Amino acid sequence: MSPLIEITDPAVFDPETIIVDVRAGADARQRYLAGHLQQAIFATLDDDLASKPADPAFGGRHPLPSLENFAATLSKWGVTPDSHVIVYDDKAAAMGGARLWWMLRAIGHKKVQVLNGGLKAAINAGIELSKDDHQPKSTAAYPVPAEYSGTADIDEVGEAAKSDDRIVIDVRENARYLGQVEPLDLIAGHIPGASNLFYAKNLGEDGKYLSPEELAVLYRDTIGDIKPEQVIVHCGSGVTACHTLLGMASAGITEPKLYVGSWSEWSRRDLPIATTDK
Repeated sequence: MSPLIEITDPAVFDPETIIVDVRAGADARQRYLAGHLQQAIFATLDDDLASKPADPAFGGRHPLPSLENFAATLSKWGVTPDSHVIVYDDKAAAMGGARLWWMLRAIGHKKVQVLNGGLKAAINAGIELSKDDHQPKSTAAYPVPAEYSGTADIDEVGEAAKSDDRIVIDVRENARYLGQVEPLDLIAGHIPGASNLFYAKNLGEDGKYLSPEELAVLYRDTIGDIKPEQVIVHCGSGVTACHTLLGMASAGITEPKLYVGSWSEWSRRDLPIATTDK
C-alpha cells in the first residue's frame, strides 16, 4: 500500500475507511468545525499524538504517548488492526498527518495512508466539506503494541552524527539549523555533524509531495551511499521529521529512524551545539 493517497481515490469516500483529521494549535477545533472531510474524526497533535512532557530535556516537546494511551485512542476512534485509516491535516501533512501515519506504522498497523496535499487538495478538487462534529463509534480494544519501532534515542543520535557510515538529517529550515533564529526552543543551532534538508523540499508548488522518483533524487543527494537503516531524521520536536519519513517511504526508503526528542531535547541537555554548515 502506498503511503500517500490522492483525493480522487474512492477509498477516501468509502464508509468503511476511517478518516482522521489532525490539527494543531489553540484554534484547532474551530478550524476543524469550519470545514473537514465527511466522516473525518477530529484529532489534535498535543492531545492525541503526544504526551505532556514533564521535562522537555528528557523526551522533547512532543514525546510519544504511552502505548496503552495510544491503543485506547485508536479504540475510541473505532480503529481495529484491520482498519484502513486515512489521515490528513491542514498543513500538507507537516503538523500531524505524517506524525499519525508514522505512529501507526511504528506499532505495526499496515493499512494507513496520508492524503496527498491534505485539506487543501480536497478544497482544490471542489470536495464539499462538512461542518459537523463527527463522533466516531468506539470498537473493541486495540491490542496494546509492544513498542514504537524505528526510533533512535539521544545517545544513538550523538554517535551516529559522528560516524561516516551513518547520517543524522535535520529537517528544520536552514536558518534554524544555522542558529540564526530559534522561535520555539531555548538555544539555537544544530547537532554537530547533522546534515540539513528542509522538509518543505519534499513538496511541489501544488503543495503535494514530489513524485517518488523526484524524492529519491532529493534524498540520494543527502544520504549518498549510506544504508537506509543507518539514517536518523529529526526536527524540532519529532513532528515535521515524520513528513520527511513519509516522503522517504514514498521513495522506497523504508528503514530510517525517528529521533523523537529532536532538537527540543538535545538543546536542553548541555550537549555540543553547532551553528555552521556540516
